[in-house]
Amino acid sequence: MPDETITQQVSERYARAVTTGEQMCCPTGYNFDDLRSFVPEEVLRVSYGCGTPAGLATVKPGETVLDIGSGGGIDCFEAARRVGPSGWVIGVDMTEEMLALARRNAPLVAKNLGYPASNVEFRKGHAENLPVEDGSIDLIISNCVINLAPDKVKVFREMFRVIRPGGRFTISDIVSDQPVPNYLIHDTEKWGDCLSGALPVWEYLAGLVKAGFLGVHQMKFTPWSAIDGIHFLSLTLTGYKLRETAAPNGVRFATLLGPFSWAVDELGQTYHRGKPEPVTARTAQLLKTPPFERLFLLSDAPASLAAPDQRLISILPAQAPCVWKGHFALFTGPFVEAEDDDHHVYQRGVPLEICSKTLDVLEANPYSRHFAIINRAGEAVSGEAVSCEPGGSCC
Repeated sequence: MPDETITQQVSERYARAVTTGEQMCCPTGYNFDDLRSFVPEEVLRVSYGCGTPAGLATVKPGETVLDIGSGGGIDCFEAARRVGPSGWVIGVDMTEEMLALARRNAPLVAKNLGYPASNVEFRKGHAENLPVEDGSIDLIISNCVINLAPDKVKVFREMFRVIRPGGRFTISDIVSDQPVPNYLIHDTEKWGDCLSGALPVWEYLAGLVKAGFLGVHQMKFTPWSAIDGIHFLSLTLTGYKLRETAAPNGVRFATLLGPFSWAVDELGQTYHRGKPEPVTARTAQLLKTPPFERLFLLSDAPASLAAPDQRLISILPAQAPCVWKGHFALFTGPFVEAEDDDHHVYQRGVPLEICSKTLDVLEANPYSRHFAIINRAGEAVSGEAVSCEPGGSCC
């Protein structure tokens, strides 16, 4: 199906939704009781998405925020409240009907917020060719929209272009645990449902890094749906555009604290728990971003750590039989590869089948924030427990 056809049919379906109220992606995660205090009802009726990126407290007062695929404006208006009257919000959408609805409600939102004038503007455009100046945005948000774009690689490049050095994105989108087959890709109804255009998790994450973003990591995930054995999930991600020149910051060594026994970052550097590794100023800048908090000891001199140093984090599975129940782990943390203490090696975004013991480990802190867990079993599993060899792994 040509890209132009996909774009046109998606736009027409969303345009119809303005007048018909047709449900698209479900409005998930919104606190409508709170939003009704300042957002008009007709905006709430056409609010589609798979997460609430602006509601994750990532928006800061005075920032300039861009919402890709702003629709009726709900996320823009929430961002407008958070940036305050000194901030600015830009919404970009390709559908005239949605833009008209958002524009006529912007003055009402400003009045309800007590602002002297609206701090939101809505521009017509496509995610693959954003009508936004280079390096002008502090934060990009997007809610279940990028999967609707046929050329996601170009979208990621556009995102990187418009974000200021030191800026970031927080986006929610639908991704899949495996490639979507052609019969679904060419199903126009599934495109509007945010399914046919979903990328596999590993391809989505790799695309963001290839565009130039670093520190890409999961903020939250929610199982979405399953079609013919393909699992779709809502994934909220954050990543950073580092400054070009990293100033000396007193960090020359990084020591991995855990919970992983070793890990490889997006710049290709490998770390082993407890062992100090020399780092460049750019790598130090990366390791100071939020997803690496509590994972590293950063220092000017090498600092080796060994047990029983309580700063080291190690989580071993229970010494008991385990059961295969259909669970798969998708590593969505800020590393491209990492190993746990039971010798499972996780490639970012690639599903790895795990047994019940490993599931218990990954669902506990501090692992849980780095993983999305799905279950591919079509029905209840009645498998017997598997005994592990001494000192080995049964998974």
